Amino acid sequence: MIYTLSLNPSLDYIVTVPDFQTGHTNRTESELLLPGGKGINVSTVLKHLGADTTAIYFAAGFVGEEISRRLQDYGICTEPVFLPDGCSRINVKLRNLEGTEINGRGPVIGDRYLERLKERLQQLKNDDVLVLAGSIPAGMPVTLYRDLMAGLSGKGIRFVVDATGETLRETLPYRPFLIKPNKDELEALFDQTIESEETLFDCAERLRQQGAQNVLVSLGGDGAALLTSEGERYREKAPAGTVVNAVGAGDSMIAGFLAGYTESGDHARAFRMGLAAGSASAFSEKLAEKDEIMRLYDQMK
Repeated sequence: MIYTLSLNPSLDYIVTVPDFQTGHTNRTESELLLPGGKGINVSTVLKHLGADTTAIYFAAGFVGEEISRRLQDYGICTEPVFLPDGCSRINVKLRNLEGTEINGRGPVIGDRYLERLKERLQQLKNDDVLVLAGSIPAGMPVTLYRDLMAGLSGKGIRFVVDATGETLRETLPYRPFLIKPNKDELEALFDQTIESEETLFDCAERLRQQGAQNVLVSLGGDGAALLTSEGERYREKAPAGTVVNAVGAGDSMIAGFLAGYTESGDHARAFRMGLAAGSASAFSEKLAEKDEIMRLYDQMK
């Protein structure tokens, strides 16, 4: 089973507002309301690809209830940790204003409920996958991902980490099965500009030497690169297409990789499935469906 963890999920209210003006009443031309959060996005695309997945997340108030309802409508297995106070986030995304967003803060998560989460994660077993994706909410320990991995060490769980900076670096001694920095994040980790494929793979190798097993680097419109646990290198351009909405493309890449690897155990297939899934979501208003992903995958083959 592939489990995903979303510490601060949301309802994403995605709108198009022509001729937006500050200080005036503006009206939407189109609207979407979708459950969001990096872990939830991964579970959504995994479900589209037919993989077994369970979304674990904190939820509060009527927004938390609506997130759960919509995920269940998608057929995703949900295990929310409900909080008694506050309300889960609503994020407003102005699609036609070059990624302009207004993101909510989300509820305060007390120690009692964090312990409930840890108790639930202790039920994971050998060969389960746990995806830890996104930033750590304010008020929670910045070492949380590391702490969760340490508490599950020795259980045979494969960890996937999509985080930045020290949050990512601190997880490396626990040998995550997969990490997915993008090019900017990789440059920030090593304080250098990546201008060649050789430098890209050198940085990925340094992360592998620090503990990561497979390093998947998303490169936006330039595609992706993968350094495997065996030292194999893969690099491909993104399939041709028109970017409609890049939100969730990186999460989709993780989902595609995991679905491909779970099905075949083959790094090459997993890499191309990841690239196809990430690209297909970028070319779609919503997170990509299976037929959209497989169409791009077949093109790359």
